[in-house]
Amino acid sequence: MTPALPRLLVVVPAWNEEATITAVIHEIASAVPSADVLVVNDGSTDRTAEVAKAAGATVLDLPLNLGVGGAMRAGFKYAARAGYELAVQIDADGQHDPSHVPLLWETMQRERADIVIGARFAGEGDYEVRGPRKWAMGVLARVLSRVSRTRLTDTTSGFKLMNARAVKVFASNYPAEYLGDTVEALVIASRAHLAVRQVGVTMRPRAGGAPSHNPWKAAVFLLRAFFALLISLSRPSAPLPEPISDGAHS
Repeated sequence: MTPALPRLLVVVPAWNEEATITAVIHEIASAVPSADVLVVNDGSTDRTAEVAKAAGATVLDLPLNLGVGGAMRAGFKYAARAGYELAVQIDADGQHDPSHVPLLWETMQRERADIVIGARFAGEGDYEVRGPRKWAMGVLARVLSRVSRTRLTDTTSGFKLMNARAVKVFASNYPAEYLGDTVEALVIASRAHLAVRQVGVTMRPRAGGAPSHNPWKAAVFLLRAFFALLISLSRPSAPLPEPISDGAHS
């Protein structure tokens, strides 16, 4: 039986997600009723903030579009200051299934992890990528598995559960650059001695917006991914978080 979830904040970074945000918030409330939902409105020019508030979420408005990394750092600061024991990122486009959150929590407990990634390429679902993007993601997974000292298959997944120790590190060190919120975040976590694990989940098609699958965008992804990795490996280590009680892993 999965242990009861501690105090959890669901952070939803959102940029112009008016069409999908209500359904995402309602699904979170249904799947994880004890959680609080924070929508970080990342400089949207549509009615994302208004619609999210009407759906019952707390909304943190950013004056400019900072990207997913910047929005998540704001969410981590909010979680740390409010004393949440857990924080999970769920994207506003409907790809992440909130019903998997208890699975991430169960894995965190069993593996004594600080961060658990909901992985697309770990035996669950039929999500796949092809061409240069697939090759790049494979190389990133191999390199970051060595850095993290654990087997990782999906290092660019944004679906992650973090405990209070990880939240504290990311509140001051989470990178805002493209892919930094996934690739560089794992390097930062490893250098801060945070235990990273993964569990297979099913990802869904985007409920809104347009995915990027053409060859040009795949090539750009390839270049940016390796640039992000090189930057992250060249930066100094993040400061270690202060010890927390054993209750965070109990």
